[in-house]
Amino acid sequence: MQLLLELQELLKELVKMCSLKCCGLRALFLLLLYRSMQIPETEGKSEILPPTIQKIIKGYNKYLRPFFDNGPVSVGMSMDIASIDTISEINMDYTATIFLRQRWTDERLCFDGNKSLSLDGRLVEMLWVPDTFIVDSKRSFLHDVTVENRLIRIYPNGTVLYAIRITTTVSCSMDLTKYPMDKQTCTLQLESWGYNINDVTFYWTRGNDSVRGLDTLQLAQYTVEDHFTSVSEAVYETGRYPKLVFHFELKRNILYFILETYVPSILLVVLSWVSFWISQSSVPARICIGVTTVLTMTTLMMGARTSLPNANCFIKAIDVYLGICFSFIFGALLEYAVTHFCTLHQLSSKEIPKIVDDDAEEEKNGVLAAVTNSCSAPDNTNKTNSNKSRQTSTDRQRERSQHSVCSSAMSVMKRLFCIFDCFHVKNPYHIDNYARFSFPLSFIIINVLYWVYYLYL
Repeated sequence: MQLLLELQELLKELVKMCSLKCCGLRALFLLLLYRSMQIPETEGKSEILPPTIQKIIKGYNKYLRPFFDNGPVSVGMSMDIASIDTISEINMDYTATIFLRQRWTDERLCFDGNKSLSLDGRLVEMLWVPDTFIVDSKRSFLHDVTVENRLIRIYPNGTVLYAIRITTTVSCSMDLTKYPMDKQTCTLQLESWGYNINDVTFYWTRGNDSVRGLDTLQLAQYTVEDHFTSVSEAVYETGRYPKLVFHFELKRNILYFILETYVPSILLVVLSWVSFWISQSSVPARICIGVTTVLTMTTLMMGARTSLPNANCFIKAIDVYLGICFSFIFGALLEYAVTHFCTLHQLSSKEIPKIVDDDAEEEKNGVLAAVTNSCSAPDNTNKTNSNKSRQTSTDRQRERSQHSVCSSAMSVMKRLFCIFDCFHVKNPYHIDNYARFSFPLSFIIINVLYWVYYLYL
C-alpha cells in the first residue's frame, strides 16, 4: 500500500513536468494512468488506520449522536486554567487560556482489550463530538502550533476523552462603585449549541474540583479569593439546553493604587497647607503654591481615569477621594484669598475715625435698651394699678407671660449680635492660625470615615 502511494506521487510529478513541456500524447497517457491509480480518500484513510480502529469506525456515522434512541448523552466537563492574561475594566472582559476536557460514552466505539487508544487529534473529524460553546465569548481560537492542540482517547468500554486548548476573551459585568477596593465575580459558561436537554446533559466530573489551576495562578492586580461550579439550564425560544457555569471571585490588590494615587494626593494636600505658615505679605509665594497644587491635582485626577471606562454611571471610590483632596487644595487657595481681602479691608478701615465704632456700639446698646423699656413698661403700669385695685389671677398670668416674652426677645437679640461679631474679623492674621488647626483635623476625620466606609461597609 505504501509503495502504491509513492508510485502515485511519482506519476503526479511526471504529469506536472510533462504538462509544462507540452509533451502531448505522453502527458495524456501519464494523466490517464495517474487517474486510474487514484485511491478514494475515505478508503485510503481506512486502509492506513490500524485494524482495531478500522473495526471501530466501520459503519460509524458521526452525524448521529450516541444513544440516539435511548435517551440523552451525559457529557462530563473539567477544565484547567492555564493563565488569565488580561482583565480589562474598559471593555469589561477577561482573556484566559484553558484546557477543556469532555468525556462521554459512545457504545459504537467499544472494543476488546484493556488499554485505551490515544489517537491523533486530526481523527476527531471522523467521530461525533458535543457541540459545546462558550456563551459570553467575544473572541476564541484553538491553538494550532505545531499541530492543532487536540486529544482523542478511546477506552474499551466506549468512553471517549476529548481535550482541547483554547484561548478565549469572555465578557464580565463589573461593578466599579468601590474601585479600587472592589471585588468582581466573573463566570465562564458552557452550553450545548444544538442539542437540548432531551439529547445531551452536562455535568461537572468532580464537582468544585473540576476546575483547577486558579490556586497557583498569579495575577497582576487581582487575587482569586473563591471559585465554585454550578449546573443549570439555558432557556431559549427553541428549547431548554444544558449549561455549566464556573464562578470565580477576584479581589483587587490596592497596594499599587495606594502608591500610585492615594499617597501622591495626600502629599499634595499637605503641600497646600504649607501656605498657612508663609507670611501674608508674600503674595507670589502663596499664590504659586496654591495654583501649582491645584494644577497637579487636576493632572493626577485625569491620569487616574485613563484605565477606566470613559462613559459609565459609576461614582468610583477613587473619584470620591480625589474629589475630597481637590476640595481641600482649592480650599487652601481660597483661604488665602479671604485672608488677603480681610487684611486689605482692615488697612482701609484704620483710616476711619474711632467715632464710627462708638456710634455702632451706641446703636447696639440703644436697640437693647428699647427692648428693655418695652418690657418694663407693662411692669410700671401694673405696679400703678396695684395701688388702686387688687390684681386678679388673670392679670398675674398675663404679667408673667409678658416677662417671659421680653426675656426671650432679649436673649435672641444678644445671640444675633454675638453671631454678627463672629463674622467680623478683628485680626486677619488669626485666620491662618485657625486654618493650621482646622484643615488637618477635618482631613483626618474625613479620611477615617472614607476608609471605614469603603473597606468595611
